Amino acid sequence: QVQFVESGGGLVQPGGAPRLSCGASGNTFRGYAMGWYRQAPGQHRELVTVIPVFGTARYATSVQGRFTVSINSAKNTVYLQMNSLKPEDTAVYYCNSDPAEFPWGQGTQVTVSS
Repeated sequence: QVQFVESGGGLVQPGGAPRLSCGASGNTFRGYAMGWYRQAPGQHRELVTVIPVFGTARYATSVQGRFTVSINSAKNTVYLQMNSLKPEDTAVYYCNSDPAEFPWGQGTQVTVSS
């Protein structure tokens, strides 16, 4: 069973560029499409980006051109480089496969505010 630990969030000013990390333990996520999800207060969890096993990553329209997902398979880690952050990016960010098949981690809170 894969377990995820997300990190890298915090309080960020508008326009900031943090990088989130998602480490997997217990098993490898190799062979799974991996996604970053986010859940804003009072909202459903939404899929922000997917990096497939083969092919190119896909992004939600709201983050297209600002976020970049990548994988380091050797470290069993997925990254999310976030650029040009906006207040509406404020949310708890999670990683999981797409579709989500594993238990959710605790997520990492990203708060965009001046």
